[in-house]
Amino acid sequence: MIDRLERVTKRYQEIEAEMSKPEVATDHNQLTKLAREQRSLRDLVTAYQEYRRALHEAESAREMLKHEKDPEMQEYLRSEERRAAAQAGEGGDRLKLLLLPKDPNDERDVIVEIQGAEGGEEAALFAADLFRMYQRWAEKKGWKTEVVDARPSEKGGFDRVEFEVHGQGAYSQLKYEGGVHRVQRVPKTEAQGRIHTSAATVAVMPEADPVEVEIKPEDLEIKTSTSTGPGGQSVNTTYSAIRMTHKPTGLVVSMQDEKSQLQNREKALRVLRARLYDLKLAEQQAAIGAQRRSMVGTGGRSEKIRTYNFKENRVTDHRIKLTLHKLDQVMAGDLEELVSALISADRAAQLENPPD
Repeated sequence: MIDRLERVTKRYQEIEAEMSKPEVATDHNQLTKLAREQRSLRDLVTAYQEYRRALHEAESAREMLKHEKDPEMQEYLRSEERRAAAQAGEGGDRLKLLLLPKDPNDERDVIVEIQGAEGGEEAALFAADLFRMYQRWAEKKGWKTEVVDARPSEKGGFDRVEFEVHGQGAYSQLKYEGGVHRVQRVPKTEAQGRIHTSAATVAVMPEADPVEVEIKPEDLEIKTSTSTGPGGQSVNTTYSAIRMTHKPTGLVVSMQDEKSQLQNREKALRVLRARLYDLKLAEQQAAIGAQRRSMVGTGGRSEKIRTYNFKENRVTDHRIKLTLHKLDQVMAGDLEELVSALISADRAAQLENPPD
């Protein structure tokens, strides 16, 4: 463990030296990549420094105790040794957690896609509720959200809404939100007061750097059109809307959020890059095999992960069998307790069944 920690510390120092070079400071892509790697190592390096300091203090107290004759000073040194040894023990446990394999995508920004699924218009309304929930959570964490594409439904919901989340560690927490979210409540459209069950799917994709996912111009088919709003009315008269098809995979991205064709093209490329990267991650996970996957699971749209019961003010996460009777707070963006429990369960599973 110590050898690995020394290597990590050395790498952290190398990154600091690299980032101070003038040619790197002016290269935005390289600087962003190094800064992301540095952030991913910072907690581990800091914890290791504190662990070493505690070990040194315990050893110093032991050495001084060998030569100390004064009873009061002896008792003080013994208490110092116990304190430092306990601190070192806690630090060692923390290092074991921090040394668990980290998802290399944890520090990335993300693209989140929410779609109404089972339940028609009520599912679309629930998709809008989930969108607002994530917006509020992001705001509380100081993250920035930006709508990439939205397909409103007739009664104010979303058939589909896609948005970016920019902020440190966004993927590390949002990745647990991927899957089927089920809602149980009386829909606004229900005259008899009966509770209906509907669902929306959430997909969470880490944003990929251009250097990681190469998209060749010849692999793209791009069509332009005028943007249109609800009811077919023209939003503008320029050909700014983009429909981008990636011919090798058949993936299609449509974008009309911006008034500029160039801006829509850039957004479409970001989304396409994220989807292609997501495909690559899915292939890697399949190759690793089921026995190495986390018990919590991330990203799969077919997995029912959570139920929101409005009548009982209850939210249940089925993966870790956690139920909270504070749905009103969760929908207002208070997701910390849920996400912290998911992260803890993920770490516990890795400690119990460490990767090869």
